[in-house]
Amino acid sequence: MKLVCAQSSLNANLALVSRAVSSRPSHPILANVLLEADEATQQVKLSAFDLSLGIQTSFAAQIEAGGRLTLPAKLLSDIVARLPEGDLLLDDGEKTADPTYLTTLTCASGRYQVRGMSAAEFPELPKVEAGEPLNLPVEALLQGVQGSLFAASSDETKQVLTGVHLTIQPDGLEFAATDGHRLAVVQTVEEGAATLAAQPELSVTIPAKTLQELAKMLERQANTELQVQFDTTQAVFQWADQRLVSRLLDGQYPNYGQLIPRQFGRQLTIERKLLLAALERIGVFADQKNNIVKLSLNSAEQELTLAVDAQDVGSGREQIPAQISGDDLDIAFNVRYLVDGLKAMNTAEVQIQMNTATSPVVMAPVGGMKVTYLVMPVQIRS
Repeated sequence: MKLVCAQSSLNANLALVSRAVSSRPSHPILANVLLEADEATQQVKLSAFDLSLGIQTSFAAQIEAGGRLTLPAKLLSDIVARLPEGDLLLDDGEKTADPTYLTTLTCASGRYQVRGMSAAEFPELPKVEAGEPLNLPVEALLQGVQGSLFAASSDETKQVLTGVHLTIQPDGLEFAATDGHRLAVVQTVEEGAATLAAQPELSVTIPAKTLQELAKMLERQANTELQVQFDTTQAVFQWADQRLVSRLLDGQYPNYGQLIPRQFGRQLTIERKLLLAALERIGVFADQKNNIVKLSLNSAEQELTLAVDAQDVGSGREQIPAQISGDDLDIAFNVRYLVDGLKAMNTAEVQIQMNTATSPVVMAPVGGMKVTYLVMPVQIRS
């Protein structure tokens, strides 16, 4: 392999694929990134794969001799990121005595050699043969991911809950995530969802890490659509010159629709930023042992009171105007759950509906996209 490419192109694409390199690889080859140079297309393809998540991207280069090899992802990224801007010459040279390859990187200021491994050992990224590819709107996908991902569980023993459950419906997409204490459901309705209408309804559970990386990659894209394909175990997302593959989470996702109450006896409408700022201030008193905030609804005064009492630390109390209907109520929550939900919404006001101090509470934006955020209250001890 022998090629010339821009330092900025190699650096940007290495940063992209390196997210799929395992920090604790089960095999040495998985700590490497695969480089493939195609003399016919004058394109360099980079791939990384941790056996669960795979990222592949490509960019233009002047290729004198094509070929395939793998190089240590972290070492290569660290070197290339520090090289001066301009052209880089990459030449893999001759095979060494042991089963490794010396690749030389030459720039205006110097020359570096990196020891790599044969591409023959690098696992092939999975392909999905079954089913027709779907074209999904990027904006709708980003809205759904950003509005639900934060509620997914980080507990690996509840594996199916560590992902986001995506349902592709004829009129749009539905995203759901829960950790057992809270539930976020986002519905995106697309006017141009003709491609979805022709498809049978489909439900899959995608790992949170996959969607985090997908969102980061898509935020930089001007494309309005991406192509996605699923089978029983894998998902493949593809757009422009980039491709992301991921395993799907196995197991039955909870029937979350049954958890959401249909009727409420109490309701309050409040300015989102006002409530968020107050919770973040009062949350300073919250710690690992006591992260509980008490909310007191005063219907007569049309006022919501927030209170935190952290033993041996201090206490805090704030009053916020709100539109309240129903009887007065004292109810408590994990302050972080409220903050996370409010940050995921982007409307001026939010509506909070509840029944009792121990039953599920539902928060939703007033206007904007359709989001349902359910939070379980915490029992108040006298």
